[in-house]
Amino acid sequence: MNVHGVDPLEDILTLIGTTSRLSVGLVAGGRWALSFEPPAGVKFNAVLRGHCVLTVDGLPEPIPLAEGDCFLLIQPRAFTLASEPGVRPLPAGPVFAAATGGVARVGEGEDVIFAGGRFGFGERAQELLLDLLPPVMHVPGGTAEAATVRWALDLIDAELRERPLAATLVTEHLALVMLIHLLRLHLATAGPGETSGWLAGIADPVVAPALRAMHARPAHAWTVSELAAVAAVSRSTLAARFKQVVGQGPLEYLTGWRIELAADRLRSGDDTVAAIADQVGYGSVSALSNAFKRVAGVSPRDYRLWKRGNGALSPGRP
Repeated sequence: MNVHGVDPLEDILTLIGTTSRLSVGLVAGGRWALSFEPPAGVKFNAVLRGHCVLTVDGLPEPIPLAEGDCFLLIQPRAFTLASEPGVRPLPAGPVFAAATGGVARVGEGEDVIFAGGRFGFGERAQELLLDLLPPVMHVPGGTAEAATVRWALDLIDAELRERPLAATLVTEHLALVMLIHLLRLHLATAGPGETSGWLAGIADPVVAPALRAMHARPAHAWTVSELAAVAAVSRSTLAARFKQVVGQGPLEYLTGWRIELAADRLRSGDDTVAAIADQVGYGSVSALSNAFKRVAGVSPRDYRLWKRGNGALSPGRP
């Protein structure tokens, strides 16, 4: 049974889709501060020169940012960038609206230079990924991940300025590179309770092999005993550890992932419900329909109609 090398993170990032948009650059100097409204999407910034302070609504302490640092604002919260604490901020909107040559300026001089933009995701990103992450991810400049982010930002900037062939596709792939490196660092450094769900599971030595197995063969009729053998632990150990780390049992997780796959095919493809049932591990349309309705609140056929503009239904999940 070959289940090695299959990556749940890759599966889920592919399913939710990722796009990027580079924003206007920012140059700041002297004593300055800018207040930003909660952004649409996931905001990212890198400090290419200098240092400043990031304050985010709801976080008790400001975050010092040094040259080479970057941050990812996962939740749509208002935030402030400033030369130092205590400076009265200007609203960022008018400053960026007045940008010339793709650069906004605040204060006097060029002490600090920022590059950044936003990640956009598909409709399932909130529940499948973003809700599992902290509101802000700060990556210090001395890490390999920050160096990769800066490399990717430089390439994105060049692609968007020069617009060679397939520039949009290249920038989207570079954005995904950035996001993956940020998530890798988060998983490597997160303390207890800082991740949850499948994201915590892929960092757990007992749970991860079982997750990889299910993602490798989602249509297989997995049993807890088979998954425990893959993880090289007892059935009871896997069941307890999976529930503790992921928040649900392994077969419950498998059902949820199968329904995610089915929903994605219903939204974006033209396969019949019978074909989709076979692809995701259900032996009949009725078996898929029962599981889908239990999880999503509607039948697969009604879900497809609703997603394609019927508008009369209000499914819960996915």
